[in-house]
Amino acid sequence: MALDRSDVEGIAHLARIAINEQDIENTTATLKDILHMVDQMQAVNTDNIEPLAHPLELVQRLRTDEVTETNQRDHFQQLAPQTENGLYLVPKVIE
Repeated sequence: MALDRSDVEGIAHLARIAINEQDIENTTATLKDILHMVDQMQAVNTDNIEPLAHPLELVQRLRTDEVTETNQRDHFQQLAPQTENGLYLVPKVIE
């Protein structure tokens, strides 16, 4: 894709990015390189290639889903100023 100085200035304006006059040429060259790489990647034949969920094919170790702590609600609610039916009572903040 052809990219020139006015394109970069327009992109910078839309993105609300300030680019110094001295940096516009370097930024234009960098964006051209990026777009060239994207074109190369799009040219690769990906037929019969299954997409990956992650670039590394790793297996996550899972633990068994078991309860490891006892219910301490009553103990913790003893510290609260007000509770009712197992719920914490708090001041109303939204009308």
